[in-house]
Amino acid sequence: MTSWTDIQHRRLVELGAAEAVLQQAFSDDAARNNAFQKQVTALTRLGRGRLAQLRSTHRRPALCRLEHRLTEALTGLGFVQVSTPVLLSRGLLAKMGVTTDHPLNKQIYWVERDKCLRPMLAPHLYYVMKDLLRLWEKPVAIFEIGPCFRRESEGARHSSEFTMLNLCEFGLPEVQRRQRIENLADVIMAQAKITAYAFETETSAVYGTTVDVVAADGLELGSGAMGPHPLDRAWKITDTWVGIGFGLERLLMATEGGSHLSRHGRSLAYLDGVRLNI
Repeated sequence: MTSWTDIQHRRLVELGAAEAVLQQAFSDDAARNNAFQKQVTALTRLGRGRLAQLRSTHRRPALCRLEHRLTEALTGLGFVQVSTPVLLSRGLLAKMGVTTDHPLNKQIYWVERDKCLRPMLAPHLYYVMKDLLRLWEKPVAIFEIGPCFRRESEGARHSSEFTMLNLCEFGLPEVQRRQRIENLADVIMAQAKITAYAFETETSAVYGTTVDVVAADGLELGSGAMGPHPLDRAWKITDTWVGIGFGLERLLMATEGGSHLSRHGRSLAYLDGVRLNI
């Protein structure tokens, strides 16, 4: 038995072949090469069709369409959208517990001595929330959708640039926190058109214990936390809260299939999940 060559496997991944296709085995090289040509032809046809639909119908890639649906859903629930800088100061990162000896520190893109490309949205949301809690009646609910950056080993489920949704709600009764996390996650999953998922308790390098949203295939889609939390002290916040972060590319990967995250994000090689060199 023989499997795809490295070049064939790479091309099939680029074209969005299903995992079952990538794992195929063949009796000999001739059968494999014949199957490869058929797969490339079929996947190219599908890609061209999707690009035609993008031009004639959607006119916005799936990432943008998902962001729009999420924004409409959350503002409809009373959440206020905020927009904060992509550059994050070292001091605000340290308030999240990410200091030089923290595991996440190795993944930071430093731009200047004391500024980096944000690896998460939470520090700026904390910064904004501490003032809104003073200015607005509780509960206070805000969210942000935007790019984040980490020095990830490029793999099927990671990317150095990705799009995060982070929502948080402060001033809830403590007994409602877990149920509120699940209810808000249900809203996000509905907008992402994902029906098969579960909630699992996990451990986070930043938040300690988290409530994660996990797809049927084990892909982590989002991670929720609740407070009061020890991190709150740095911001002089004492209210109860819930928060969830989702990776939009992971939501698309769970919805649309495919074996690699990169085709769903910001790219010069892909448009709306379609490889452009077809």
